[in-house]
Amino acid sequence: MSGIGVQPGVAFAFTEEQELIRQTVREFVEREVKPQAAKIDQTGVMPPALIARAKDLGLFGMAFPEEYGGAGAGEIGYCIQMEELSHGCNSLAGIIGASASITAMTIYLAGNEAQKKKYLGALCGGGKIGAYALTETTGGTDAAMLRTTADKKGAEYVLNGDKVWITNADIAGLMVVFALTDKNLRAHGGISAFIVETPCAGLRVGPPDEKLGLHAMHSPQVFLDNVRVPEENLIGKAGDGFKYAMMALDRGRLSLAANCVGQAKEMLNLSIEYANQRMAFGKPIAEQGMIQKYLAEMAAKIYAMESMVYRTAWMCDAGMRFSREAAIVKFTCTEFVDDIIDTALQIHGGMGYMRELPIERFYRDTRVQRIFEGTNEIQRVITARDLSKKGRY
Repeated sequence: MSGIGVQPGVAFAFTEEQELIRQTVREFVEREVKPQAAKIDQTGVMPPALIARAKDLGLFGMAFPEEYGGAGAGEIGYCIQMEELSHGCNSLAGIIGASASITAMTIYLAGNEAQKKKYLGALCGGGKIGAYALTETTGGTDAAMLRTTADKKGAEYVLNGDKVWITNADIAGLMVVFALTDKNLRAHGGISAFIVETPCAGLRVGPPDEKLGLHAMHSPQVFLDNVRVPEENLIGKAGDGFKYAMMALDRGRLSLAANCVGQAKEMLNLSIEYANQRMAFGKPIAEQGMIQKYLAEMAAKIYAMESMVYRTAWMCDAGMRFSREAAIVKFTCTEFVDDIIDTALQIHGGMGYMRELPIERFYRDTRVQRIFEGTNEIQRVITARDLSKKGRY
């Protein structure tokens, strides 16, 4: 799938190859994911066969160059994939996103060539699933306040500390772990990133977390007790880990916004179908003015979401700086999708509140999106700081 990247000039159409990605993932979701989605939510178990099928389709490596085992589809292709996955099962989208968007992406953006050749092929092919170990109880939104340490001992680093809410930790074959190599410098040159192959001595994963939604996307606690990591597994330069974390999270925020586009479209499609069928006062409720207002406002928000996501993905593929835009799409799309799902539930009335329909599941699954990948509050801070720094829009 090479040659999918940036198109010259201003083009408001996807290429044939990008449309093929959409169609392939859409068929996978309709035929194999949606029929199992409710059971996956109820049991909290992601069927291994579904993960295996996602691997076969190349969904863990869509964004990465072919030379590292990826599909060469760039960020646009990856956002299309994540949008389509999110019509079906948000836990599955989250498992893939945590491995590809941030874990593998950190190695791709900041790792050396030896690390890329050694690890990206396995991550892109799904031979190893990745986990991104940044967040701690004292360092979530304020990631600079993490307390996990990495002490240099000869040709190794020794890691000690614990991490929380680490998606895929229980199934990961590789973690990117962020730790302090200089307690005084912290985010200003004191945080480093390491590749930790798992399982390994001294690393323990806690039990599955119990949370409101995303039941089959497990994010347990991780404990590091004298975990020894060879020096060659240091990513990039010692002390630059915070910068690498933010680089990967820019991509993660963008693809999360693409998830929101898919979730919102699914809710609108269900609402249109229901409104055309549900009769009240002698006619379909789709003919009622208030329902028409709801549908129109849902569509308008989706149009804005889709436009900003793919414009920002284009910037990413063009090699442009997009940190502010990633922050904007993250807080805008995660808030818009919650509004859209709430409206979809209102249109469906009592049925929307029942587990019989997927709206209730989407309602629970999406709420955390305003929190992870950096809270929406911090995204506004990032945006405002960038505007103040530049002095104009």
